[in-house]
Amino acid sequence: MRAEWPGGRSQQPETGRQRRGSARRPVIAAAAAGAITLIGISGCAQMTAAMDKQWMTVQFSPNTSVATALHVRAACSHIQNTPPMALPAQHSEINTMYGVRYDTTNSSPANLAQLQTCLQKFKSVQGVNPDSAANEGS
Repeated sequence: MRAEWPGGRSQQPETGRQRRGSARRPVIAAAAAGAITLIGISGCAQMTAAMDKQWMTVQFSPNTSVATALHVRAACSHIQNTPPMALPAQHSEINTMYGVRYDTTNSSPANLAQLQTCLQKFKSVQGVNPDSAANEGS
């Protein structure tokens, strides 16, 4: 059966299936919007977690060998909540000398004190610099 609608177009009446499909559209749109929001929030959480990263970079005296720097890194790697960070992919002398870092994101003040005490045992260590991802690029 066809019905005449204003404007002279003839159109068949909606079936039950067509009505249900159009009722689902807002639900699908709301679900999609919710998914996009969830992805955005998790992205923000990952960004915040990355910005909360903290570490200590070890400064060595100018004539320190790579072997000594690696020895110091290994010797102080036992401190709880303060693991050494991965060395740079390229193991050049400069990358290794400036790449000895310890992840202090989850370290307590006692852990940090232990790390500094351990590092002070080595004559080649001139000091440590605390840093964080929030300070990168500034």
